[in-house]
Amino acid sequence: MSEEVLPGGNTVGAVRIGEVVHKPASPWTPTVHALLRYLEEAGFEGAPRALGFDERGREMLTFLPGDVIGDRVPWPGWAFADRTLIQVGQWLRRLHDLTADFPPPDGERWFAGRPMRPGMIIGHQDAAPYNAVMFGDTLGGFFDWDTAGPSTREFDLAFPALSWVPLYTPGAAHHFGFHQPEDRSRRLHLLLDAYGYEGDRLAFAGVIVQRARTQATVIRGMAEAGHPAAPALLPIAANLEQSATEVESLPPDFWRR
Repeated sequence: MSEEVLPGGNTVGAVRIGEVVHKPASPWTPTVHALLRYLEEAGFEGAPRALGFDERGREMLTFLPGDVIGDRVPWPGWAFADRTLIQVGQWLRRLHDLTADFPPPDGERWFAGRPMRPGMIIGHQDAAPYNAVMFGDTLGGFFDWDTAGPSTREFDLAFPALSWVPLYTPGAAHHFGFHQPEDRSRRLHLLLDAYGYEGDRLAFAGVIVQRARTQATVIRGMAEAGHPAAPALLPIAANLEQSATEVESLPPDFWRR
């Protein structure tokens, strides 16, 4: 059966063979597969199923059918629809509530290297529009779980705030197809309300800044280490750094309902 190269994917190439996705495995893939099996057993529908490894050592995952962004710019309208934003918040809350009790396997290993500790959840860590699957106007879930790992709820929620509200720089947001920067505060609170966030929303601004800068540092570290995909990611790092600076400048009223 022939391999179909799947669109998108800046760091890990993926191909589809029938209804199965094959991707190069990483040292943390067995731990991620344990997470995906845990979610499957819990009845969580918004993630692919882990199917083990093929004869070439690539990980195998079920293919999530539906509409994806792939390489499209501007992004499709569903990426900026209120209905989608609400579903993203609800999806994240279900994931976080389930994974708060995740028992990590022996020898757990994650992309970021941080082990699971009491009070943490397992976040997707990259639940952005470019990793979403849509069935019409219904969110089917997210793929690309390579960077999943332990964190606080806020740290995982911060990246969807950046990418779905979006809190990217206005220039980057305009490039992707978002043309209403004056609507960002309302959209932020729509996301947080859908999640059921009860924390200090003004303090959450600092988490978003931290998350953006951490993501940029990781990308620059990959470039310094000679990762072959890193040069293409450096503009993303620059956007995240500038986005962090602009988020810091938003007035307190932006963060209050």
